[in-house]
Amino acid sequence: MSADFYGRISVEKILKTTINFQMVRAKRLIFLYLCRVSQCSIGGMFVAFSTGFPTGEPTGDSQPFDSRPNNRTEEQRAMNRRKLTLMALSLFWMSASAAANAAEDLPLNKIHLPPGFEISLFAKVPNARSMTLGSNGTLFVGTRTAGNVYAIATRGEATQNKKPVVIARGLNMPNGVAFRDGALYVAEVNRVLRYDDIESRLNAPSQPAVVNANFPSDNSHGWKFIAFGPDGWLYVPVGAPCNICEPDSNRYANLQRMRVDGGAPEVFARGIRNTVGFDWHPQTKQLWFTDNGRDRLGDDVPPDELNHAAKPGLHFGYPHCHGGDIADPEFGKSRPCKEFTPPAQKLGPHVAALGMRFYTGSMFPAEYRNRIFIAEHGSWNRSTPLGYRITVVQLKDNQAVSYKPFAEGWLQGSRAWGRPVDILVMPDGALLVSDDEAGAIYRIAYKK
Repeated sequence: MSADFYGRISVEKILKTTINFQMVRAKRLIFLYLCRVSQCSIGGMFVAFSTGFPTGEPTGDSQPFDSRPNNRTEEQRAMNRRKLTLMALSLFWMSASAAANAAEDLPLNKIHLPPGFEISLFAKVPNARSMTLGSNGTLFVGTRTAGNVYAIATRGEATQNKKPVVIARGLNMPNGVAFRDGALYVAEVNRVLRYDDIESRLNAPSQPAVVNANFPSDNSHGWKFIAFGPDGWLYVPVGAPCNICEPDSNRYANLQRMRVDGGAPEVFARGIRNTVGFDWHPQTKQLWFTDNGRDRLGDDVPPDELNHAAKPGLHFGYPHCHGGDIADPEFGKSRPCKEFTPPAQKLGPHVAALGMRFYTGSMFPAEYRNRIFIAEHGSWNRSTPLGYRITVVQLKDNQAVSYKPFAEGWLQGSRAWGRPVDILVMPDGALLVSDDEAGAIYRIAYKK
C-alpha cells in the first residue's frame, strides 16, 4: 500500500467509523494506522494486535519501528513491542468507548415536540425495528438487517442500564415480534417461530417451535410486522415481491391471519403493497394499518396510506389503484379505482409509513386518547427527503379528520441521523419509538 494511503488514516477517521457502529472497519483502520505510525508491515501489525505483542520481526519492504536494524538490541525490540501493544490497546479502547457512547450522544435536542413533551434515550439497540411487551415487562425488539432479536428488562433494578440481551441471532430478517401467553412469536421472511416461556429464559432461550413455515421466501417486502388481534388470531402480512406487479393475491400483497398454533391461515385483506404496521381501534376493535405506496411515479405520487379495514375481504387497490384515486399507468386500465376501498387518510408521498399505534395511555393530555401515532421511516429516493418523523392522526366518528407532525428533527436539511420505525405505548403512558438508523429506542413522555 502506498504512503499516501497510510497518510489518509487518522485517529479521527477511526473514531468516526466507530461512532457509525462499523466496528469491523474501525479495527481494520486501527491496524493500518499502527502500520503508518510505526512503519511496520501489515503482517506484523496483525500479529501485534491479535496477540497483544509481536512474536517475530516485521516482514516485508517497510522499515521496522527502529530504522537502525544493525544497532537494535533485544531490549530495544522489547520496548518497541510494548509501544506497539500500548498504542493498539489505547486506540481500541478509544474506538470501543466511542461506540458505547455514540447513541448517548444522539442530538435529541434537535427533536421538536409539542409543548410539555420531552424525548430521551431509553436503550441502545442496533437496528431496532418492531417492538412488543411481555407480560412481565420485558421489551422485545426485532431487527431487519442485524438478524437478531433483543430483550430489555423494563422493571426493577435491571432497568437502570437498559442493556439489551440477545435472545436469538442469525435469523432471516426477524422484523416482527408479538407476545401471547408467555411465548414470543418472531416473524422471519418465510416463517413464524415461537419461543415458549421466554421471560424466564432470557439468558438461555429454548429452541423455537416453528408455527408456520409456508410464507413466500422473497426478500423484497418480505420482512414482517406481526400482532395478535382482538379475535386471538395472529395477523401476518405478505408484501408484494416487487415495486409494481400483479402477483397471486392469495399469496402476496395481502394481510393474512392464522390461529395461534399456525393453523387455518386465511387472507383477511388484499391489495396491500407493503404494510409494516397495524393496530386495532380500542373501542370498535376494527383494524387500521399503514401501507407504502409504489415508487417511480414521481416525487409527489402516490401518497402512502392509512387504511381502515372494518371487515374481512376488502381490497385496497394495489396494483391497480393508488391512494384511492390514482390509476396505475400499467395495471389501472383493467380495474377502476371505484372498485376498491380508499385510504382513510392519505399520508405524505414516499414517507415510508411503518409502525402505528392507537394511544391508549393516560400520561398524555386527554385529547390524544385514541389518536393514531405513525412512525414515518423516511423517503429513500425522493428529490427532497420527506418523512423521518412521528405523525399523529385524529379520528372523529371513525373518520380521519387531521394528519400532522408530532415529532420532527431526525431529518436535518437533506441528511437524516435517525429513522423512526415502530411505536409502542408503555404501561405508564409513555411512547417508545424505535430507530434502526441510530440503533436506539427513545421514550417520549409528557410532563404535567
